[in-house]
Amino acid sequence: MNLTISGHHLELTPAIREYVQSKLERIKRHFDHVIDIAVILTIDKLSEKEKRQKAEINLRLRGKDLHVESIAHDLYAAIDALIDKLDRQVLKYKSKIQNHQHDAIKRMPESVLPEGDAAAS
Repeated sequence: MNLTISGHHLELTPAIREYVQSKLERIKRHFDHVIDIAVILTIDKLSEKEKRQKAEINLRLRGKDLHVESIAHDLYAAIDALIDKLDRQVLKYKSKIQNHQHDAIKRMPESVLPEGDAAAS
């Protein structure tokens, strides 16, 4: 699994990197078929009052790509909301895979009629 964490208009400190990695352990616990994770942390400075912190993640799974983004006034709150959204999507995808991997029954097998029923018809 490849993990890429990048920051736009933000210096990525070891504390933020550690925080993101610790939060991603929750995703790995639920689903271990993760190929690639790309996390982008951004600070949008619209004005001093409206300083927005945005966190996005692109998660490549076998057969599916998930994209989640979250916006908050605090970067740690944005990361928490991001991981919550991603966790819900991963669990939904995991349940879909588990429910649809069995073979569909196209035709019911013909049952052999007992001799008593064959005489009645």
